[in-house]
Amino acid sequence: MARRRQIYEGKAKILFEGPEPGTIVQYFKDDATAGNGAKSGVITGKGVLNNRISEFLMLKLRDIGIPTHFIKRLNMREQLVRAVEIIPLEVVVRNVAAGSLSKRFGIEEGTRLPRPLVEFYYKNDALNDPMVSEEHITAFNWACAHDLDDICGYAVRVNDFLCGLFAGVGITLVDFKLEFGRVWDNDEMRIVLADEISPDNCRLWDARTNEKLDKDRFRRDMGRVEEAYQEVARRLGILPETGYGENMATENHA
Repeated sequence: MARRRQIYEGKAKILFEGPEPGTIVQYFKDDATAGNGAKSGVITGKGVLNNRISEFLMLKLRDIGIPTHFIKRLNMREQLVRAVEIIPLEVVVRNVAAGSLSKRFGIEEGTRLPRPLVEFYYKNDALNDPMVSEEHITAFNWACAHDLDDICGYAVRVNDFLCGLFAGVGITLVDFKLEFGRVWDNDEMRIVLADEISPDNCRLWDARTNEKLDKDRFRRDMGRVEEAYQEVARRLGILPETGYGENMATENHA
C-alpha cells in the first residue's frame, strides 16, 4: 500500500495514518533497544517475526473475547489497527521471578511465584517508567477505577490463555508487558488491548532447559537473538513468507 503520513516513531515501531478515519498502520522495525535506549542495535528480521507473532496472538485472544486494536496484517512488516487513546501505563504480568522483580526483592531468577502478579508502570522514558500503584493511577487520572477493573480482568485472562498456549509448545511464559487504550463507538468508551505481544515484550523460556527465547538475549549480550525469535515463531506454527531468507541468521549489534 502507498506510504501515508507518519504519525509517530517509537523504539520498535512506526505509526502511519491509516487508509480510513480511525485506523493506523503499524510498521514493525528491526531496531532493538534496552534500558530505555541505553543500549541499541538491530536484530535482523525482528520486525517481520514480531508482526507475524503478534498477529497470531492477537487473533487468538480475539477468539476468546479479548477486545484488541488489531484489524488485519497488511504485509510482512505492517498491520492495520484501530486508532486508540493509549492509557499511559505498562501492565506487567509475572508468573516467574525474573528481571526487575528479582532485583527488587532478592528473589532468585526462575523462582515460580505463588500466584501471578500484576504490576503497573507509568509510561515515561525520562522517568525510567516508574512503578506505580492503583492509587497513583486514579489520583493522576490516568485511568479510573472502572478502567482498572477492565484492565486487570483482561490482563489475568490474557495470562491464563497465553500460559496454556505457550505451555502447549514447550515454552514457559515468565512475564510479559501489555498496553491498553480507549476506543469510542459513538458515545460509548471501551478498553481494548493495544501495542503488540511478541518476544520483544514477553519473557519466554524453553520449558525443559530454561533457555531464553526473547529479547533478554539482546539485553544480556547472549547472542543468537534472531534464532530465538525464529524458534518461538516455529513452535507456534507460523510459517515464514516468501522472501524471508537465511540471511536472518546473522546477528548485527550496533
